[in-house]
Amino acid sequence: MPQPFAPLAERIVDALLAADPVMAMYAGDHRFDDRLPDHSPDGVAGRVAMLRDAANALAQVDSAGLDAEERVDHELLSALVERGLFELTEIREHEWNPLEHNPGPLLYSLIARPFAPVGQRLESLAARLAAIPDALAVARTVLRGCPRIHVETAVGQFEGTAALIRDEVPTLVRQAPTLAGRVQPAAEAAVAALEEFTRWLSTQGDGGRDPRLGRRLWEARLWHTLDTELSAADVMSRAEANLERATAELREAAAALVGGAPDDRTVRRALDQLAAEHPDDSSIVELAKATLVETTEFVREHDLVSLVDDECVIQVMPEFARGVAGAYCDPPGPLETADVPTFYCIAPTPADWPAERVESFYREYNNHMIHNLTVHEAMPGHFLQLAHARRFRGSTRVRSLGFSGPFVEGWAVYAEELMADHGYHGLPLRLQQLKMQLRMTINAMLDQLAHCENLSEAEAMALMTERGFQEEGEAAGKWRRALLTSTQLSTYFVGYTEVASIARERPAGVSERAWHDTMLAHGSPPPRHLRTLLSGAAGR
Repeated sequence: MPQPFAPLAERIVDALLAADPVMAMYAGDHRFDDRLPDHSPDGVAGRVAMLRDAANALAQVDSAGLDAEERVDHELLSALVERGLFELTEIREHEWNPLEHNPGPLLYSLIARPFAPVGQRLESLAARLAAIPDALAVARTVLRGCPRIHVETAVGQFEGTAALIRDEVPTLVRQAPTLAGRVQPAAEAAVAALEEFTRWLSTQGDGGRDPRLGRRLWEARLWHTLDTELSAADVMSRAEANLERATAELREAAAALVGGAPDDRTVRRALDQLAAEHPDDSSIVELAKATLVETTEFVREHDLVSLVDDECVIQVMPEFARGVAGAYCDPPGPLETADVPTFYCIAPTPADWPAERVESFYREYNNHMIHNLTVHEAMPGHFLQLAHARRFRGSTRVRSLGFSGPFVEGWAVYAEELMADHGYHGLPLRLQQLKMQLRMTINAMLDQLAHCENLSEAEAMALMTERGFQEEGEAAGKWRRALLTSTQLSTYFVGYTEVASIARERPAGVSERAWHDTMLAHGSPPPRHLRTLLSGAAGR
């Protein structure tokens, strides 16, 4: 007999959240705040069994009998379960990527956001701290052949996690001193375990596996990541075509800004002019704060999309999270009920970088680029889109877990184009937005070429610095990111093409703001499902 979908979906959502404290954290469900992930063989086997049971149960649902909203949720939940199985049984990242074992984000979520009284958060924090020694002991037994680049990045992140405990936990304890006897010993033991683990990890990078997944695994992961009909070959051919289009537009914009022929020499001259005005480690966060005020006012004045009254805090990226991306948006989860802020975090340059690489990095992240970065990360990009997504309520909690990277990143890249099209900060911003078009397009090419075609570092650097006009510091960081991650760099380009296409299909007589609000009113589903939902909304 076919199973009714809603109660089954709710049971599976609960099982997923209980099995994965990281998923629960990002969803904003605090029932499991006292736990760390169980990466032991028995723990992983238990999750695999749960996911297989869920997949079998979902297969028994008569999806043809569901309405459009629940059909989408059924597909989203099935895809989420299947991806979980693929990651645990095929990629098995917990066995070779030490970053998977970093407890920093789970500790930080309890420290940084005041979703509950200090005492309640400290109780959960003490439990997580107490679990760290055993969790790291498990990590030492399961990690084998770690790639050198993952080890190097993880060493820095684990040192940052230890610093987080040493620096931030005492401040919380002073606000609830009766818990000091429980929290302080757990914190001391956790720091000691982290330091010991970091020393051990530092010896594990020699002779490790190649960080490249290879075509079979990469294409399979791409299919799970994108949830689109596009093949890897389709992505590459579309990226190559978009690179040509955006390059031609960049040449024209550069000639309009500084004069001369619309060619690469003029582009470099124009970008050099813009790069001369740039922040440094001490001023970049304050500059970003100023740009958030400006972008918010521009969105309001041009009635581009409905604003929210949520708080966005711009800050230096915590040490435990550095080494992968230069900036990120960290929102409250969709299930969060407390009034807590979104964090827009920006990483300073690494302390061991030579002065010329630091200068190169800030030439890339110049004053004009920071305006564009804030559009992407905050307004009307990630911060605003994810705030709209948190307001969605369906018949199940599936969309609180079914976060589509292509939709989220695609919206943010589309937001850059939207703001430039409306004249935000004029021609200088347009140049930076087009340069970012080149970057996100090359991201998709770099992702595939690195993991499937054995692209060398020298070839990658040439692609980014010559075809993409990137500074050496940015290109070096992106090469690391391509090796540290796989398929995530493809979400920007694929998501942009699909989200921008949906935006262009705005019905006659519907205002730009109303259409954008409608696009953002369904959570963060894959773009192909958003089309289904928008079609259903239009038919009602």
